[in-house]
Amino acid sequence: MFGNLFEEDEDEGVPPRVSGGRVGKGGDELTPPRGRNNLCGIKNQGGTCYLNSLLQTLLFTPEFREELFNLGPEQLGYLEDKHSPEAKVRVIPLELQRLFARLLLVDQQTASTADLTESFGWSNSEESRQHDVQELNRILFSALEHSLVGTSGSTLIHRLYHGTTVNSIECKECGNVSQRQEDFLDLTVCVRGVCSLEGALWDMFVEEEMFQGSNLYRCAQCDKLVTAVKSAKLRKLPPFLTMSLLRFNFDFAKCERYKETGRYTFPLNINLKPFCEQVEGEDSDYSYELFSVIIHKGGCYGGHYHVYIKDIDHLGHWEPLEDEVQLKGQTKKEVKVCEPELERDDPLSVVTAILVQEPSKSVLLDQLGQKLMDKIGSSWNKKYRKHHGPIGKFLQSHGDVFVLVSSGTRVTLKASPPSPGTEPASPANGSPALDPHLDHSSTNSQPEPGPEGPHWFDLNDSSVTCIREEDIHKQFQGKESAYMLFYRKTLLHRPAEALRNPGYKVPSHLLEMTREENHKLQQIREEFESSSNSVELRLHLAPSYRLENGALQPINAEKGKAVNLTFDRRKTVGDLRLSIYQMQELWDGDMALTVAKSLPAGLHLYNTLQDDNMLLFSAGIYSNSDLFVWNGREVCGATVQTGAEWEPVLLTVVRPSLGEDMEGEDGGEGARGGGGGEGEDAGSGLKREARGFAGGATLGQVREALGGPLESLLCQEQEKGVGKRGKGGGGGEGGGASGWRVFPPEDMQKTLRELALKDGDALLVLEPHSFDSSVFNLSGDLVTVTTPSDCRWLQVKYRPNRGGGEEEKVEGEKEEERTAKVPASGIMLLCEVKQRAIEELQLQEELIGVECCLRQMDRRGRLLPPVCEDLSVREAGVRLMTSLTLCPGTAPKATQLFLYFSVGTAPSSGKDRDIIVEESSSVKECLKRMLEEAGLEGDCWHLRKLDWCEEVGEALMDEDASLSELKISHGDTLVVTEGHLPPKGFIKLSVWLYVNQTDEATVSMETEVSHTAERPGDQQRLEVMTAVGGAMTELRIVGQVEITEEATLENLKTQMLTLPALQCVCAPTPAFLRLWHLEGQRLSRVLRGHQLTLRKLKLASGADICVQQLLKEEDLGPKELLLHVQMGVPGERGYYPPEELVWDASRDSAPRCLRSALAAHSGLSPDSLLLAKHQADKHTWDTISSWSQQVSKRKKKKKGESLLGAPFHLKDGDIIGVKNLLIDSNRDFSTLQDEQGQQRLREEAEHRRKGGQPATGTIQRAGLDKKPESTKARKPEVALSINVGVFR
Repeated sequence: MFGNLFEEDEDEGVPPRVSGGRVGKGGDELTPPRGRNNLCGIKNQGGTCYLNSLLQTLLFTPEFREELFNLGPEQLGYLEDKHSPEAKVRVIPLELQRLFARLLLVDQQTASTADLTESFGWSNSEESRQHDVQELNRILFSALEHSLVGTSGSTLIHRLYHGTTVNSIECKECGNVSQRQEDFLDLTVCVRGVCSLEGALWDMFVEEEMFQGSNLYRCAQCDKLVTAVKSAKLRKLPPFLTMSLLRFNFDFAKCERYKETGRYTFPLNINLKPFCEQVEGEDSDYSYELFSVIIHKGGCYGGHYHVYIKDIDHLGHWEPLEDEVQLKGQTKKEVKVCEPELERDDPLSVVTAILVQEPSKSVLLDQLGQKLMDKIGSSWNKKYRKHHGPIGKFLQSHGDVFVLVSSGTRVTLKASPPSPGTEPASPANGSPALDPHLDHSSTNSQPEPGPEGPHWFDLNDSSVTCIREEDIHKQFQGKESAYMLFYRKTLLHRPAEALRNPGYKVPSHLLEMTREENHKLQQIREEFESSSNSVELRLHLAPSYRLENGALQPINAEKGKAVNLTFDRRKTVGDLRLSIYQMQELWDGDMALTVAKSLPAGLHLYNTLQDDNMLLFSAGIYSNSDLFVWNGREVCGATVQTGAEWEPVLLTVVRPSLGEDMEGEDGGEGARGGGGGEGEDAGSGLKREARGFAGGATLGQVREALGGPLESLLCQEQEKGVGKRGKGGGGGEGGGASGWRVFPPEDMQKTLRELALKDGDALLVLEPHSFDSSVFNLSGDLVTVTTPSDCRWLQVKYRPNRGGGEEEKVEGEKEEERTAKVPASGIMLLCEVKQRAIEELQLQEELIGVECCLRQMDRRGRLLPPVCEDLSVREAGVRLMTSLTLCPGTAPKATQLFLYFSVGTAPSSGKDRDIIVEESSSVKECLKRMLEEAGLEGDCWHLRKLDWCEEVGEALMDEDASLSELKISHGDTLVVTEGHLPPKGFIKLSVWLYVNQTDEATVSMETEVSHTAERPGDQQRLEVMTAVGGAMTELRIVGQVEITEEATLENLKTQMLTLPALQCVCAPTPAFLRLWHLEGQRLSRVLRGHQLTLRKLKLASGADICVQQLLKEEDLGPKELLLHVQMGVPGERGYYPPEELVWDASRDSAPRCLRSALAAHSGLSPDSLLLAKHQADKHTWDTISSWSQQVSKRKKKKKGESLLGAPFHLKDGDIIGVKNLLIDSNRDFSTLQDEQGQQRLREEAEHRRKGGQPATGTIQRAGLDKKPESTKARKPEVALSINVGVFR
């Protein structure tokens, strides 16, 4: 019925998640046991919080629960037979019984309602969709009544919840009374315009409606229209009274839903005697106490339900909050101390005393002021207005004491008000409404329940928490407020054996079921605890290891394998030691267990487990831990140092290895390298080996272990370690030099840990005679290593042709291409590289008298500008081990620029030219050189740069400026353009004429453009689509205008009218012209603001402007959009001719504002319109949602939905499709032309995927491969239903 009206929202009230859930090895979720409160929650299946709240209320209604348990299998059947066609199994009550039994007796934190919702016939989508809990209450009761037909429980719902009201109309002339009785299972009470539950009941069952004047009643006995009085009363009261609060309403003025969040009080105890037809019984027959409050948190478009429940049978364990108890006790003591002489200063006491003394317990508001004067001898304005405000506002603010009835003209007291100076009311008359500001200790209000009394709990899906009665005050108002109230008669007493007995009256077969489930849960938990506490240990046995280079190394690969052991970490160290003794029968002597860790240098030992009574968990033993089994003193006769301070470090030791010594020492050092392998940089003069050292060893001890003399120097690499670069040796990218810092003598006494040396760091060992070589150079404390390397080379390829790399070559050209690898370094000049390449390729005779240059190539195979040969490899930015191409041509010098240029248009593949000019050359000199190269004459030319998207951009205005001043760089492209430069401060604009071919033709910004004339000298034309599936409109170029940037838009329109081609355009004023900015051959935006300058409109020289003639004046505002509106033809996949709509989005750009504007434009109701935006480039429609997104209080910065932003981005000329749902039920906006366009786009995409190019005449569309953005629509409203079998 309500669909997603109460859908759970991410911003409003997300149901809490249980933090104790764990997952076993099988993947099933392990449900934790109950918490300290001993109550069970219900798991939310995605959107079933409304169902969970109602089920918990029914569970804590003991009479309902016990009546349900009284129905045995002989009446309901057996669930095992539910699929049998001949068996009548009443599945819903059976599943409800099982769920209640689990909630009461199974030791689990949460129970599942999956079986119950399956019996309802709900699918997964239904379980994830929110519904109204009031609606569910009625449907569930109806389903139970139908399910229990023919059983002893067929009257269950009727006996517990059924009540009746009687509506009476009394004729004032003959006294005839006409009555009509109505049944109810819950009372729906109004919230709007009422501040309390008593006030709503007063309006329903005490206030009388008069039929008089023009609204008369036809009496059946008098047979004429007469004056009459209509009233309603409660005739039969049920044992359990349900109140449904109408908090959700509809605002017909704004056409939107909203939630009543104002203050609305309700009492813990209520006496319904004033609202009943028969009042002869005892007061206790009309007294009710509150025991459940279902709360809705959120707004009208999303939220979450939870429930406050009074534990009647004391099933839960309630823990009081000591700080709140003390605070409340202090507050009560303070309020109790009231001096009798101060009562006249308390308006609450005075007004209450006046109302108590009245026989009707009520006073007209007009008479209250006079009675106040008689009581205290002063008026309200003199006595109380300064501190308490007007008397009407005072009464409304104390709605928990006073009730305004008769449309606000009379004030009365609630049942059993606090009445100073009078006898306290009896409990039979009810108790006052809850209010934290009142002192109920002097009246009949009940004291705070003791530890043994019934307490309140908050059951929020899986979460159950203890609360106090005072917490119900918080649900009087706000976005989180009471939604349903459940009362029970105070005469309903519970037997003593039912208290604290969850198994009371639970059938034996359900008790057996819960015992089995508890036993199964206990087994699962024990298995889970056992598996989760089982750890995999790796045992390393001492006889298989030896101490080498500060770490333990395996003697051989076979013996070095660890022994895997699975053990329970809840056991002690002694248990583990005993288990290892049993595994190693041949172990002799003491056994020590030490925590070990595999490091790059080898195995290292840390702390030894000495206390046999310590649990492995407490000792920090986890899965995959390594334990070393030894005698605790030595390994293979060597003493082992343990602890983090002796943690070994694996260093890369670098030594000089020049000439033949390098080959002779290749194997010898490998035998000494304990921790790792050793290798050398072939031809680099350096040899490397990996050695491990204890972290507590000093640097001097390391030098001694390496076998070097005392005069040896130990050095650390400055930036990048040699060992980390692999075989590249020293040197950077462009050459072979690296720096090493010499350790000073004082560092020799520091440990490796103090020096912060870590695994992989390089350590260079140099003896004094090493500096005789040119490889090593000592300067202060810095050693520079210059190493030759055969991996420093450049590949040079000879290409006779200068064509780009992308064009195809014939076989002969492929044979002419030759390649040579030239040795090079970062400091070698590129001219030397070229000379060596010519020698290697043997091109000396072929290139006599021919200029050649070296050029790099990009990833697409396109040649880059020539490199300057006066620079070194590193200075030119050429990376070693890359390729260069030797091409015919001149190489630029260091002071020259290599530039590309084209004439007229942006350069295309193979059509650009190049030129070399000096950096200091002016723009005029550069233009002269380019004209000479192109063979052009005349002075009617200027230069333009290419912009970032490789289109012709701005002109180089200062012809006397140098290229370096204008930041023209090496390899830039310039365009030689015909025409004089406009004066400084002037811009040149191309003008197009919008030619109307149809009367109703308008322009869409998302238009398809086909360039129909590209030949120089021909008149250029553009064709744009004017509507969906409509005619094409022509844009024709008519000339150019030169105008200053400080001119206004109005001045531009006036100057455009002076063009010869526009002489036929009749425009009385410039306001009769509309100017479009043409960008990328598309009409992008309407230029608005007649007095704005062209600079503020961001118009640059070379821009294209389109002129459109209008039939009336137009002056669009900054946020007024020109939209193209097309109304759909009912019953057809087409649209009526388009119409222009100017929409003002300055105040509100939400969808509802556009809907209202279109409704006013078309004369239709906003509710009947469906809108969509047409994406012409994709041939799709984006439906515009009806409702704006709600913003929570916690996210005040969140902006409302705007059509000017994502995902719609409405702009000038957008096509808006409109459907009238009253006469057109088809919500699909697409047309036959859209389907054809989408098919064409798919074919083009498939063609491009196969590597082809678009066919001639096919328009390239930006963003073709992107999927259309879809707006998140609200879920459709679906009625709530429960499927019930036939049992009659």
